[in-house]
Amino acid sequence: MENIDATREALGAAQLKQIRQVVAEEGILVLPTDTVYGIGADPYSTDAVNAVLAAKGRGRQMPPPVLVADVESAEKVSAHVGSVARKLMEAFWPGGLTLILPTAKDLHYDLGDIKDTIAVRMPDNPVALQILRAVGPLAVTSANLTGQSPATDVDAARAYFQGKVDLYVDGGPTPGGVPSTIVDVTGEPKILRSGVLDDTEVRRYWA
Repeated sequence: MENIDATREALGAAQLKQIRQVVAEEGILVLPTDTVYGIGADPYSTDAVNAVLAAKGRGRQMPPPVLVADVESAEKVSAHVGSVARKLMEAFWPGGLTLILPTAKDLHYDLGDIKDTIAVRMPDNPVALQILRAVGPLAVTSANLTGQSPATDVDAARAYFQGKVDLYVDGGPTPGGVPSTIVDVTGEPKILRSGVLDDTEVRRYWA
């Protein structure tokens, strides 16, 4: 397992090249987000996604969310981004909002057993956004063993996964605590999980 220190300055060209190589070779990386650390991989790779789920101790019935660098990337993975979804993206991205969207018909991701919907989020973390701009969307779930507390620093993530992860990107401590708010916008909008955002403020965009 290798390590990249991004606590003092932005990722450099050589570091981004290293990250791209890990993803291209179907490796697993740990990276910071604006909530907790995540463990992720190339969403196109069945083997890589299965390795992420196995490292967590989670089955394919719970597909990982996809992190994106911008709204345009979200539009490419979804069959339809409606007016409510767009308003929510404009209001809360980057940030602690995960949207459940209908999966694009020609999308060849293999995230798990649920195929018709996809969970998408744009994190408000400069290191994560640098990585996503360099490699494209990533399948990322919280960096912890199932049933354990999510890691809020790279040392905690390393303690969970050790050599099961190919690359650890250290972006310093993350806020932790409260997860992202999850909103299903595949039909009538509804909050599936209350999180860091105020529910009343979120509902204002479709009420």
